Amino acid sequence: MSSETALAAGQRARGLAPFLRSQMRNIAPFLTLIFLSGFFAFASPSFATLDNLGNILTQVSVTGIIAVGLTFVILCAEIDLSIASIANVTGIAVAYFTLQESYVNIANIPLPGAVAIILSILLCALLGLVNALGLTVIGIPSFIMTLAMMQIAAGISALLVRGQIAYKVPSLITTLGSGSIGGIPWIVIVAAIMLLGGHLVLTYTRFGRYVYMVGGNREAAEYAGLNVKLILGAVMIISAVCSGIGGMLGVAHFGSAQQNEFDTYLLDSIAAVVVGGTSLFGGRGGIGNTIVGLFVLGVLNNGLDHVNIDSFLKILIRGLILLAALVINVYAQRLREKAVE
Repeated sequence: MSSETALAAGQRARGLAPFLRSQMRNIAPFLTLIFLSGFFAFASPSFATLDNLGNILTQVSVTGIIAVGLTFVILCAEIDLSIASIANVTGIAVAYFTLQESYVNIANIPLPGAVAIILSILLCALLGLVNALGLTVIGIPSFIMTLAMMQIAAGISALLVRGQIAYKVPSLITTLGSGSIGGIPWIVIVAAIMLLGGHLVLTYTRFGRYVYMVGGNREAAEYAGLNVKLILGAVMIISAVCSGIGGMLGVAHFGSAQQNEFDTYLLDSIAAVVVGGTSLFGGRGGIGNTIVGLFVLGVLNNGLDHVNIDSFLKILIRGLILLAALVINVYAQRLREKAVE
């Protein structure tokens, strides 16, 4: 090899290293997904099948719907801890406004299906508006504001069902939550549409660019004339509405509406966004990262079931993977800050 060729190769290597460091947040989740898929396909013959792929897609659908709105929030360098409780109260509300069977001991208010759906969406939007006002008008940090909303929404859920279980929801919600078309579950289609819609908004609209600007550098966004408070308030409402839609379809998918039904979805949704590579510091990532994160979690949970891992160990493994994602997230942020300097 001539000295010129060696010099050129060295320059390419030096040029590639900064690129790999800058893209570590995106590359690591994808490599994790490939590794997990290969491992479980080798460990269990029943894992790598089309039927099981359908199972994975169905299993992550509710999480995916909720994670769409949470992606907007985290891109703005905020957090929403109320997503699971809002999903739960919205699912309970749509059942509360639906005529139940005589054996269901709930003093509810039966309404036409369309009215029940609209009122339930208005409820989750209202809760999101309260989050938005607390964050932007009063100045309560999103962590504390949404922590309070988590309790408020849980309290509303308890008041509506009082420890009982409701089963019926409007026919449209039943179809979208538990029906299928051409062998494809409607809930998978709804999740795909919402993920695609979120991606298009973030990538091709002015509002999406504003979200990245606010998350990337809030002071610069203010100097550029953006109404930062309006953007922050909007993403909190978007998060609540996405959670509400996930809650309604989730109730139909599970076949019942009850207290604490969606508690695990708080960690799952945050993990999907963060494991996928969206920066906790805002301004980096997007729906594409969330989709990768959803598949990582889906493959992990499903694969562990196929190899019969102890359920308690399964929780530990999920926690370790989330911790690894957080470490990569923070490390990637430090590398970006050094590059700027």
